[in-house]
Amino acid sequence: MKTAYIDCFSGVSGDMLLGALLDVGIPLEELKKGLNLLNLSGYEIKHATVSKKGIRASRVEVMAEEKQPPRHLKDIENIIKESFLPERVKETSIRVFSKLAEAEAKVHGISVSKVHFHEVGAVDALVDVVGSVYGFYYLNAEKIIASPLPLGGGTVKCQHGLLPVPAPATLELVKGVPLRESPGEGELVTPTGAALVTTLAENFGPIPTMKIMNCGYGAGKRDLPHPNVLRIILGKTVKDSLNEEWEQETIGIIEANIDDMNPEFYTYLEKLIFKEGGLDFYITPVFMKKNRPGTKLTVLSPPNRMEALSRLILRETSTFGCRMRTEKRYKARWSVLKIKTPYGHVDVKYSPETGTLSPEYAHCEELAIKTGVPLKIIYDSAKAEAVKFLKKPGNKL
Repeated sequence: MKTAYIDCFSGVSGDMLLGALLDVGIPLEELKKGLNLLNLSGYEIKHATVSKKGIRASRVEVMAEEKQPPRHLKDIENIIKESFLPERVKETSIRVFSKLAEAEAKVHGISVSKVHFHEVGAVDALVDVVGSVYGFYYLNAEKIIASPLPLGGGTVKCQHGLLPVPAPATLELVKGVPLRESPGEGELVTPTGAALVTTLAENFGPIPTMKIMNCGYGAGKRDLPHPNVLRIILGKTVKDSLNEEWEQETIGIIEANIDDMNPEFYTYLEKLIFKEGGLDFYITPVFMKKNRPGTKLTVLSPPNRMEALSRLILRETSTFGCRMRTEKRYKARWSVLKIKTPYGHVDVKYSPETGTLSPEYAHCEELAIKTGVPLKIIYDSAKAEAVKFLKKPGNKL
Protein backbone atom coordinates (compact mmCIF):
# COMPACT_ATOMS: atom_id res chain seq x y z
CA MET A 1 0.00 0.00 0.00
CA LYS A 2 1.36 3.42 -0.98
CA THR A 3 1.89 5.31 2.28
CA ALA A 4 3.08 8.81 3.15
CA TYR A 5 4.74 9.26 6.53
CA ILE A 6 4.94 12.83 7.86
CA ASP A 7 7.96 13.01 10.15
CA CYS A 8 7.42 16.10 12.30
CA PHE A 9 10.64 15.86 14.33
CA SER A 10 10.98 19.68 14.27
CA GLY A 11 7.27 20.43 14.26
CA VAL A 12 4.91 21.21 11.41
CA SER A 13 3.58 24.27 9.61
CA GLY A 14 1.83 24.87 6.32
CA ASP A 15 4.94 26.15 4.53
CA MET A 16 7.04 23.22 5.80
CA LEU A 17 4.49 20.77 4.41
CA LEU A 18 4.46 22.55 1.04
CA GLY A 19 8.25 22.48 0.89
CA ALA A 20 8.42 18.78 1.73
CA LEU A 21 5.75 17.96 -0.86
CA LEU A 22 7.73 19.74 -3.57
CA ASP A 23 10.93 18.03 -2.44
CA VAL A 24 9.36 14.56 -2.41
CA GLY A 25 8.52 14.86 -6.09
CA ILE A 26 5.58 17.15 -6.84
CA PRO A 27 6.56 19.57 -9.65
CA LEU A 28 6.22 23.24 -8.74
CA GLU A 29 4.18 23.82 -11.90
CA GLU A 30 1.76 21.07 -10.85
CA LEU A 31 1.28 22.73 -7.45
CA LYS A 32 0.67 26.08 -9.12
CA LYS A 33 -1.74 24.42 -11.53
CA GLY A 34 -3.73 23.04 -8.61
CA LEU A 35 -3.75 26.38 -6.78
CA ASN A 36 -4.92 28.16 -9.95
CA LEU A 37 -8.11 26.11 -9.68
CA LEU A 38 -8.81 28.09 -6.50
CA ASN A 39 -9.42 31.27 -8.52
CA LEU A 40 -7.45 33.28 -5.97
CA SER A 41 -5.25 36.28 -6.74
CA GLY A 42 -2.96 38.56 -4.78
CA TYR A 43 -0.13 36.16 -4.02
CA GLU A 44 3.11 34.76 -5.40
CA ILE A 45 4.87 31.49 -4.52
CA LYS A 46 8.64 31.60 -4.04
CA HIS A 47 10.55 28.33 -3.95
CA ALA A 48 14.22 27.88 -3.12
CA THR A 49 16.64 25.20 -1.99
CA VAL A 50 18.19 26.04 1.39
CA SER A 51 20.43 24.40 3.99
CA LYS A 52 19.30 23.88 7.58
CA LYS A 53 22.25 22.83 9.72
CA GLY A 54 23.71 21.00 6.74
CA ILE A 55 20.44 19.40 5.61
CA ARG A 56 19.28 20.38 2.12
CA ALA A 57 15.58 21.28 2.09
CA SER A 58 12.94 23.07 0.03
CA ARG A 59 11.76 26.42 1.33
CA VAL A 60 8.40 27.78 0.20
CA GLU A 61 7.26 31.33 0.85
CA VAL A 62 3.87 32.72 -0.05
CA MET A 63 4.14 36.43 -0.77
CA ALA A 64 0.66 37.93 -0.37
CA GLU A 65 -0.55 41.46 -0.92
CA GLU A 66 -0.76 43.32 2.37
CA LYS A 67 -4.35 44.45 2.01
CA GLN A 68 -6.74 41.54 2.31
CA PRO A 69 -10.47 41.58 3.10
CA PRO A 70 -11.57 40.30 6.52
CA ARG A 71 -12.65 36.68 6.26
CA HIS A 72 -14.81 34.39 8.35
CA LEU A 73 -15.26 30.63 7.97
CA LYS A 74 -18.21 31.08 5.61
CA ASP A 75 -16.13 33.32 3.32
CA ILE A 76 -13.34 30.76 3.14
CA GLU A 77 -15.80 27.91 2.56
CA ASN A 78 -17.35 29.85 -0.34
CA ILE A 79 -13.94 30.48 -1.94
CA ILE A 80 -13.16 26.77 -1.81
CA LYS A 81 -16.63 25.56 -2.87
CA GLU A 82 -16.72 27.89 -5.88
CA SER A 83 -13.29 26.72 -7.09
CA PHE A 84 -12.58 24.06 -9.72
CA LEU A 85 -10.60 21.88 -7.33
CA PRO A 86 -11.34 18.12 -7.10
CA GLU A 87 -14.21 17.44 -4.67
CA ARG A 88 -11.96 15.50 -2.29
CA VAL A 89 -9.56 18.45 -2.08
CA LYS A 90 -12.45 20.85 -1.45
CA GLU A 91 -13.93 18.68 1.29
CA THR A 92 -10.62 18.12 3.09
CA SER A 93 -9.60 21.80 2.86
CA ILE A 94 -12.92 22.89 4.36
CA ARG A 95 -12.47 20.38 7.19
CA VAL A 96 -9.06 21.91 7.97
CA PHE A 97 -10.47 25.44 8.20
CA SER A 98 -13.49 24.22 10.18
CA LYS A 99 -11.11 22.71 12.75
CA LEU A 100 -9.23 25.99 12.97
CA ALA A 101 -12.44 27.96 13.43
CA GLU A 102 -13.76 25.59 16.10
CA ALA A 103 -10.48 25.80 18.03
CA GLU A 104 -10.41 29.61 17.87
CA ALA A 105 -14.08 29.79 18.87
CA LYS A 106 -13.48 27.67 21.97
CA VAL A 107 -10.39 29.64 22.98
CA HIS A 108 -12.14 33.01 22.66
CA GLY A 109 -15.54 31.88 23.94
CA ILE A 110 -17.46 32.90 20.81
CA SER A 111 -19.48 31.12 18.14
CA VAL A 112 -17.74 29.66 15.09
CA SER A 113 -19.58 32.09 12.81
CA LYS A 114 -17.99 35.03 14.63
CA VAL A 115 -14.42 33.80 14.36
CA HIS A 116 -12.40 36.31 12.37
CA PHE A 117 -9.41 34.66 10.76
CA HIS A 118 -6.31 36.80 11.20
CA GLU A 119 -3.17 35.14 9.85
CA VAL A 120 -5.23 32.03 9.10
CA GLY A 121 -7.72 33.86 6.90
CA ALA A 122 -5.06 35.52 4.80
CA VAL A 123 -4.22 34.40 1.30
CA ASP A 124 -0.99 32.74 2.44
CA ALA A 125 -2.91 30.38 4.76
CA LEU A 126 -5.38 29.51 2.01
CA VAL A 127 -2.42 28.65 -0.21
CA ASP A 128 -0.73 26.64 2.58
CA VAL A 129 -3.87 24.63 3.37
CA VAL A 130 -5.24 24.05 -0.13
CA GLY A 131 -1.74 23.56 -1.57
CA SER A 132 -0.88 20.92 1.04
CA VAL A 133 -4.17 19.07 0.61
CA TYR A 134 -3.80 19.17 -3.18
CA GLY A 135 -0.20 17.96 -2.87
CA PHE A 136 -1.18 14.83 -0.95
CA TYR A 137 -4.03 14.32 -3.42
CA TYR A 138 -1.46 14.44 -6.26
CA LEU A 139 0.80 11.94 -4.46
CA ASN A 140 -2.17 9.54 -4.40
CA ALA A 141 -1.05 7.95 -1.14
CA GLU A 142 -3.59 5.41 0.10
CA LYS A 143 -2.63 6.08 3.71
CA ILE A 144 -1.08 9.00 5.60
CA ILE A 145 0.58 8.52 8.99
CA ALA A 146 2.31 11.16 11.11
CA SER A 147 4.86 11.03 13.90
CA PRO A 148 4.04 12.28 17.42
CA LEU A 149 4.23 16.07 17.56
CA PRO A 150 6.86 18.17 19.40
CA LEU A 151 5.07 21.33 20.48
CA GLY A 152 8.11 23.41 21.47
CA GLY A 153 8.39 25.62 24.53
CA GLY A 154 8.79 29.15 25.82
CA THR A 155 6.49 31.88 24.53
CA VAL A 156 5.19 33.09 21.19
CA LYS A 157 4.24 36.65 20.22
CA CYS A 158 0.84 36.98 18.58
CA GLN A 159 -1.99 39.49 18.26
CA HIS A 160 -2.99 38.94 21.90
CA GLY A 161 0.54 39.51 23.23
CA LEU A 162 2.96 36.94 24.59
CA LEU A 163 1.44 33.49 25.06
CA PRO A 164 2.98 30.24 26.28
CA VAL A 165 3.81 27.59 23.69
CA PRO A 166 1.80 25.82 22.45
CA ALA A 167 -0.63 28.58 21.54
CA PRO A 168 -4.16 27.98 22.92
CA ALA A 169 -5.62 27.17 19.49
CA THR A 170 -2.82 24.69 18.78
CA LEU A 171 -3.42 22.99 22.11
CA GLU A 172 -7.09 22.53 21.21
CA LEU A 173 -6.21 21.09 17.83
CA VAL A 174 -3.79 18.44 19.13
CA LYS A 175 -6.15 16.96 21.73
CA GLY A 176 -6.04 13.20 21.45
CA VAL A 177 -2.81 13.25 19.42
CA PRO A 178 0.43 11.68 20.76
CA LEU A 179 3.08 14.26 21.67
CA ARG A 180 6.82 13.90 22.11
CA GLU A 181 9.68 15.74 23.79
CA SER A 182 10.57 18.91 21.91
CA PRO A 183 14.05 19.37 20.42
CA GLY A 184 14.06 23.10 21.15
CA GLU A 185 12.26 26.23 22.30
CA GLY A 186 9.77 28.35 20.41
CA GLU A 187 6.62 27.46 18.50
CA LEU A 188 7.28 24.28 16.53
CA VAL A 189 3.68 23.39 15.68
CA THR A 190 1.55 26.22 14.27
CA PRO A 191 -2.27 26.18 14.37
CA THR A 192 -2.37 25.75 10.59
CA GLY A 193 0.15 22.91 10.74
CA ALA A 194 -1.76 21.22 13.57
CA ALA A 195 -5.07 21.47 11.71
CA LEU A 196 -3.51 20.06 8.53
CA VAL A 197 -1.72 17.11 10.07
CA THR A 198 -4.63 16.08 12.34
CA THR A 199 -6.99 16.18 9.36
CA LEU A 200 -4.76 14.40 6.86
CA ALA A 201 -3.20 11.70 9.06
CA GLU A 202 -5.17 8.56 9.87
CA ASN A 203 -2.84 7.60 12.70
CA PHE A 204 0.09 8.96 14.71
CA GLY A 205 3.02 6.77 15.66
CA PRO A 206 6.35 5.33 14.48
CA ILE A 207 7.07 4.81 10.81
CA PRO A 208 5.45 1.57 9.59
CA THR A 209 7.35 -1.29 7.99
CA MET A 210 7.72 -0.04 4.45
CA LYS A 211 9.90 0.03 1.34
CA ILE A 212 10.92 3.66 0.84
CA MET A 213 10.34 5.11 -2.62
CA ASN A 214 11.35 8.71 -1.94
CA CYS A 215 11.67 11.32 0.78
CA GLY A 216 11.51 15.10 0.81
CA TYR A 217 12.48 17.84 3.26
CA GLY A 218 10.59 21.08 3.84
CA ALA A 219 12.38 23.93 5.62
CA GLY A 220 10.90 26.03 8.40
CA LYS A 221 11.37 29.78 8.50
CA ARG A 222 13.53 30.00 11.64
CA ASP A 223 17.11 28.86 12.16
CA LEU A 224 17.28 26.63 15.24
CA PRO A 225 20.08 24.72 17.01
CA HIS A 226 18.85 21.61 15.16
CA PRO A 227 17.80 21.16 11.50
CA ASN A 228 14.44 22.93 11.35
CA VAL A 229 12.89 20.72 8.69
CA LEU A 230 9.91 18.45 8.21
CA ARG A 231 10.23 15.38 6.04
CA ILE A 232 7.72 13.33 4.09
CA ILE A 233 8.68 9.71 3.49
CA LEU A 234 6.85 8.05 0.62
CA GLY A 235 6.85 4.28 0.31
CA LYS A 236 4.95 1.04 0.14
CA THR A 237 4.09 -0.76 3.34
CA VAL A 238 5.25 -4.36 3.58
CA LYS A 239 2.43 -6.86 4.09
CA ASP A 240 2.32 -9.16 7.09
CA SER A 241 3.65 -12.51 5.85
CA LEU A 242 0.83 -14.31 7.69
CA ASN A 243 -1.83 -12.13 6.10
CA GLU A 244 -0.60 -11.38 2.60
CA GLU A 245 -3.99 -10.48 1.17
CA TRP A 246 -5.41 -8.15 3.79
CA GLU A 247 -4.75 -4.67 5.02
CA GLN A 248 -4.48 -4.41 8.81
CA GLU A 249 -5.18 -1.29 10.85
CA THR A 250 -6.01 -0.19 14.38
CA ILE A 251 -9.47 1.22 14.85
CA GLY A 252 -11.19 2.91 17.79
CA ILE A 253 -14.57 1.74 19.09
CA ILE A 254 -16.81 3.98 21.21
CA GLU A 255 -19.98 2.60 22.81
CA ALA A 256 -22.77 3.91 25.02
CA ASN A 257 -26.01 2.33 26.27
CA ILE A 258 -28.97 4.72 26.11
CA ASP A 259 -32.59 4.14 27.22
CA ASP A 260 -33.95 7.63 27.87
CA MET A 261 -33.38 9.67 24.69
CA ASN A 262 -35.74 10.70 21.91
CA PRO A 263 -34.85 8.28 19.05
CA GLU A 264 -35.38 11.07 16.51
CA PHE A 265 -32.11 12.61 17.74
CA TYR A 266 -30.01 9.76 16.30
CA THR A 267 -30.35 11.08 12.73
CA TYR A 268 -28.85 14.43 13.77
CA LEU A 269 -26.19 12.70 15.88
CA GLU A 270 -25.12 10.58 12.90
CA LYS A 271 -24.43 13.70 10.82
CA LEU A 272 -22.31 15.19 13.62
CA ILE A 273 -20.38 11.94 14.08
CA PHE A 274 -19.33 11.79 10.43
CA LYS A 275 -18.51 15.51 10.36
CA GLU A 276 -16.20 15.00 13.36
CA GLY A 277 -14.30 12.23 11.57
CA GLY A 278 -16.22 9.09 12.56
CA LEU A 279 -15.86 6.11 10.22
CA ASP A 280 -19.13 4.32 10.97
CA PHE A 281 -22.21 4.71 13.15
CA TYR A 282 -24.83 2.15 14.11
CA ILE A 283 -27.35 1.40 16.85
CA THR A 284 -28.35 -1.98 18.27
CA PRO A 285 -31.58 -2.68 20.22
CA VAL A 286 -30.80 -3.99 23.73
CA PHE A 287 -32.71 -4.78 26.93
CA MET A 288 -31.32 -2.94 29.94
CA LYS A 289 -31.97 -3.19 33.67
CA LYS A 290 -35.61 -3.69 34.70
CA ASN A 291 -36.15 -4.97 31.14
CA ARG A 292 -36.24 -1.46 29.74
CA PRO A 293 -35.76 -1.42 25.95
CA GLY A 294 -32.73 0.64 25.03
CA THR A 295 -30.13 1.26 22.35
CA LYS A 296 -26.43 0.48 22.22
CA LEU A 297 -24.75 3.26 20.23
CA THR A 298 -21.54 2.20 18.48
CA VAL A 299 -19.14 4.51 16.65
CA LEU A 300 -16.04 3.39 14.75
CA SER A 301 -13.28 5.98 14.80
CA PRO A 302 -9.65 6.62 13.90
CA PRO A 303 -7.73 6.28 17.19
CA ASN A 304 -6.77 9.97 17.18
CA ARG A 305 -10.46 11.06 16.96
CA MET A 306 -11.78 8.93 19.83
CA GLU A 307 -11.58 11.63 22.47
CA ALA A 308 -13.27 14.28 20.32
CA LEU A 309 -16.05 11.88 19.30
CA SER A 310 -16.61 10.79 22.91
CA ARG A 311 -17.01 14.43 23.96
CA LEU A 312 -19.50 14.88 21.13
CA ILE A 313 -21.56 11.87 22.25
CA LEU A 314 -21.58 13.07 25.87
CA ARG A 315 -22.69 16.53 24.74
CA GLU A 316 -25.39 15.49 22.27
CA THR A 317 -26.97 12.44 23.95
CA SER A 318 -28.44 11.64 27.37
CA THR A 319 -25.68 9.20 28.34
CA PHE A 320 -23.37 9.92 31.27
CA GLY A 321 -20.48 7.81 30.00
CA CYS A 322 -18.78 6.21 27.00
CA ARG A 323 -16.71 3.06 26.70
CA MET A 324 -13.62 3.30 24.51
CA ARG A 325 -11.23 0.66 23.21
CA THR A 326 -9.03 -0.05 20.22
CA GLU A 327 -9.06 -3.20 18.12
CA LYS A 328 -7.24 -4.48 15.07
CA ARG A 329 -9.19 -5.12 11.90
CA TYR A 330 -8.43 -6.54 8.50
CA LYS A 331 -10.05 -5.09 5.43
CA ALA A 332 -9.99 -5.68 1.71
CA ARG A 333 -8.81 -2.79 -0.44
CA TRP A 334 -11.42 -1.41 -2.79
CA SER A 335 -11.92 1.25 -5.41
CA VAL A 336 -14.89 2.88 -7.14
CA LEU A 337 -15.76 1.99 -10.73
CA LYS A 338 -17.75 4.53 -12.76
CA ILE A 339 -20.20 2.23 -14.55
CA LYS A 340 -22.56 3.19 -17.38
CA THR A 341 -25.85 1.25 -17.39
CA PRO A 342 -28.82 1.52 -19.78
CA TYR A 343 -30.50 3.65 -17.09
CA GLY A 344 -27.64 5.99 -16.20
CA HIS A 345 -24.30 6.08 -14.37
CA VAL A 346 -23.80 4.15 -11.13
CA ASP A 347 -20.73 4.03 -8.88
CA VAL A 348 -19.78 0.45 -8.00
CA LYS A 349 -17.35 -0.45 -5.21
CA TYR A 350 -14.96 -3.21 -6.25
CA SER A 351 -12.40 -5.24 -4.29
CA PRO A 352 -9.87 -7.09 -6.49
CA GLU A 353 -8.91 -9.29 -3.52
CA THR A 354 -12.40 -10.67 -2.89
CA GLY A 355 -14.11 -9.99 -6.22
CA THR A 356 -16.93 -8.20 -4.37
CA LEU A 357 -19.01 -5.74 -6.39
CA SER A 358 -21.34 -3.37 -4.55
CA PRO A 359 -23.38 -0.78 -6.50
CA GLU A 360 -23.97 2.55 -4.72
CA TYR A 361 -27.52 2.30 -3.39
CA ALA A 362 -28.23 6.03 -3.54
CA HIS A 363 -27.37 6.13 -7.26
CA CYS A 364 -29.61 3.13 -7.98
CA GLU A 365 -32.48 4.64 -6.02
CA GLU A 366 -32.14 7.96 -7.86
CA LEU A 367 -32.27 6.21 -11.24
CA ALA A 368 -35.23 4.06 -10.17
CA ILE A 369 -37.21 7.17 -9.25
CA LYS A 370 -36.15 8.96 -12.43
CA THR A 371 -36.87 6.09 -14.86
CA GLY A 372 -39.61 4.12 -13.11
CA VAL A 373 -37.56 0.93 -13.54
CA PRO A 374 -37.58 -1.37 -10.47
CA LEU A 375 -34.67 -0.73 -8.14
CA LYS A 376 -33.55 -4.38 -8.16
CA ILE A 377 -33.22 -4.36 -11.96
CA ILE A 378 -31.02 -1.24 -11.92
CA TYR A 379 -28.93 -2.72 -9.09
CA ASP A 380 -28.41 -6.02 -10.95
CA SER A 381 -27.70 -4.16 -14.20
CA ALA A 382 -24.94 -2.13 -12.50
CA LYS A 383 -23.27 -5.33 -11.24
CA ALA A 384 -23.54 -6.99 -14.65
CA GLU A 385 -22.05 -3.98 -16.46
CA ALA A 386 -19.24 -3.84 -13.88
CA VAL A 387 -18.38 -7.49 -14.61
CA LYS A 388 -18.29 -6.71 -18.36
CA PHE A 389 -16.01 -3.74 -17.69
CA LEU A 390 -13.60 -5.82 -15.61
CA LYS A 391 -13.38 -8.53 -18.28
CA LYS A 392 -12.02 -6.06 -20.83
CA PRO A 393 -8.26 -6.27 -21.57
CA GLY A 394 -6.25 -4.22 -19.10
CA ASN A 395 -8.87 -4.40 -16.36
CA LYS A 396 -8.72 -6.88 -13.51
CA LEU A 397 -11.53 -9.21 -12.54
